[in-house]
Amino acid sequence: MDTGTHIVMGVALGGLATLDPAVQNDPELFGAVFAGTVIGSHAPDFDTVLKLRNNAVYIRHHRGITHSMPAVLLWGILLAGIIYAILPSVSFGHLWLWTALAVVIHVLVDIPNAYGTQALRPFSHKWVAHGVINTFDPYIFLLLAGGIVAWLIGANPGYTFLILYAVIALYYIKRYIDKREIIRKIKDHYPETRQIVTSPTIKQNRWRVAITTNDYFYVGKVKDGHIDIIDQFRKVPLPDNELFRIARQDKNIDAFLSFSPVYRWEQNDYDDVTEIRLIDLRYRSNDRYPFVAVALIDENKQILNSYTGWIYSEQKLQNKLEFRNSPI
Repeated sequence: MDTGTHIVMGVALGGLATLDPAVQNDPELFGAVFAGTVIGSHAPDFDTVLKLRNNAVYIRHHRGITHSMPAVLLWGILLAGIIYAILPSVSFGHLWLWTALAVVIHVLVDIPNAYGTQALRPFSHKWVAHGVINTFDPYIFLLLAGGIVAWLIGANPGYTFLILYAVIALYYIKRYIDKREIIRKIKDHYPETRQIVTSPTIKQNRWRVAITTNDYFYVGKVKDGHIDIIDQFRKVPLPDNELFRIARQDKNIDAFLSFSPVYRWEQNDYDDVTEIRLIDLRYRSNDRYPFVAVALIDENKQILNSYTGWIYSEQKLQNKLEFRNSPI
């Protein structure tokens, strides 16, 4: 989920914590728990600082180890420990319980996104992404924000957020049912389907889909249950030749391949430069596929420059590559 939603979830969990008698009867413990739930609800995303290094590091590691099983346990202990060091008179057990729950909820609500997490680490480095909730879901955000407003004007926070979290749980179930129906329709039409990746949009009734069959990739959109195929690409594996072996050694190409489950590739040859481009098929937007990885290789088989990330115009991509003498 986005940062704003994680934060309102943390505030809501702090309100829910007032159902705990120990928290309800101890203002100091409530303050400690509230801090723990708000910080804990965002803590796994502290790895966003990796973006300051480069996109390759960010794409490879964001929602990786910080969202793993060991990290989930450590975040709760670390954050509760820091707050306890400041407020040693509070109950560490209650503080840790609610802080750890905030961290767990953070990871659990990231899994239904199309981006996903590596929550199964260290047992598996596979990205777990169910694609049923948009990174920003306005219904979830507004529901919790409304609950916070109700709390501020006098509503009981414990029961208010207990009800709202129950409604959100039912909403997730509903979205999984919606996805299952989409998958059923796709498989009825393409019985040879190998993989279906769903990416819900910010609009409730609109989804993006990327379908993998034995021989083709199909990219489409779903509106009100109707599936419309927009693009079709022949499924061709990455060539096993010198150029592509060189490209795969590049950090940006390697990061893309570690993250993207469905993509196509292009090779564009110019006078003295070859461009290798990988294109993720999950995020089609405004007639473009914005998540790409590109490597420029010269006639001496040296990588001149490369890039990976979300880019929404060809000119901006070329500016990122900063290879101004290229005829591209």
